[in-house]
Amino acid sequence: MKLRSRLVPALLAVSIAASGCSLESTKSDAPAGSVEIVIGYQSKTINTVTAGALLKAKGFLVNRLKELTAKGGPNYIVDWQDYDTGAPITAQMVAGKIDIGSMGDYPLLINGSRTQVSEQSKTELVSVTGYNPKGALNMVVVNPDSTATKLADLAGQKVSTSVGSAGHGTLVRGLKNDGIDPATGVEVLNQQPQIGATALESHQVAALSQFVAWPGLLVFQDKAKLLYDGAEGNTPTFHGVVARRAFAKEHPEVLQAFLEAQIDATKFQNEHPFEAAEYVADESELPKEVVYLYNGPGGTSFDTTLKPSLISAFKDDVSYLKSIGDFKDLDIDQFVQDGPLRKAFEATNSGSYDTQLASTTNPDLLPQGEKAGEIWIDGDQPQAVADANALLKAVQSAKAAGKKIRAVYIPDAELGTRWFADKAVWVRDGDTFLPFTTSAAADRYLSAHPTGAVVSYDQAVTDVK
Repeated sequence: MKLRSRLVPALLAVSIAASGCSLESTKSDAPAGSVEIVIGYQSKTINTVTAGALLKAKGFLVNRLKELTAKGGPNYIVDWQDYDTGAPITAQMVAGKIDIGSMGDYPLLINGSRTQVSEQSKTELVSVTGYNPKGALNMVVVNPDSTATKLADLAGQKVSTSVGSAGHGTLVRGLKNDGIDPATGVEVLNQQPQIGATALESHQVAALSQFVAWPGLLVFQDKAKLLYDGAEGNTPTFHGVVARRAFAKEHPEVLQAFLEAQIDATKFQNEHPFEAAEYVADESELPKEVVYLYNGPGGTSFDTTLKPSLISAFKDDVSYLKSIGDFKDLDIDQFVQDGPLRKAFEATNSGSYDTQLASTTNPDLLPQGEKAGEIWIDGDQPQAVADANALLKAVQSAKAAGKKIRAVYIPDAELGTRWFADKAVWVRDGDTFLPFTTSAAADRYLSAHPTGAVVSYDQAVTDVK
């Protein structure tokens, strides 16, 4: 089944009085002598927001391009094109119709391979948007009434995914780790995320394997439950930015402006995650609670640098290309180009690129530590709590006071994945309560701790002391 894009143009005319340049318009509105930049992004893919939804909503790129025009440069026109997956962005880059795009690691591999057909379409990986060191957040979900508790339970059944996407890569890796041949062990239906979500809800498929924010959205809506957390694969995954080399060569100032703007967006995201979530929710039309699950403290690590650990995992994933079709070999070392990003670091006074490159700490962590969670009471901003027991006590107190709780977030006790506390699998071991993203994770704990027992979230809230 061929992937189909759902193009959502975002071509708002914006007049910049100080410089007289129009930064967002349709091609037909472009005056002679202007430079048009076509950007492919995915508003609903939270890991790419610093190169897409947040970048656009906050006007960071507009501001950087305005500075270029004010210094005597031409007028710049930005054509924002919104897609559901990376595949159509790659197709448009092959045709020379998109200049800069953002997508997940597996789609990036396909992008690098497919765009080699000509010098005009050839791309390079110039930055990272967000990553997870263990591969969390890309997930497999099943129907709420499903009896499956692990990937192996899907053997012989239909699974919806977008072939070539980060969600598909997660499924392939997970099945292999469970000793199942991804090519024959399940029947893969190649579907766009929203089509797959409908197929899952109508029981046409047994599971859905997708990238953020689809798993969290469906679980939040009580349309699915989590079966497999990508963190079980313990392999770094990331999303990044690719630029057409011909365009970057012709307009190096535009690529520099884009990367500087991405740095601006990344700084804003890490310093103001809740406010950033509100901007992204408005742009993507996703629930704020779902956006904040992923871009809140302890979720995606938003960091632009092309870290060696990510590139090493990227190289290991090249074999994935061979497993899904006939793709040209891709020289990762030539594909990855950090020169422009290093210059952007210098231009924005963002500190040492190499120091940030070596950092493995999530820039957006709660000061209470890695076990900390958050409770979001309606009418207020999320409040941090030290650990799972403290979170349950906070929920207990809020309910006793008749307060409405919008969302509760807590990291998984085994893998550290940030998740909805009320959707987690809870285990009580003495007076300690432990949250897990999946039944399989809880079972692993219980096999080593026979004193524990699974309890419901409501029971945990009631019993915590």
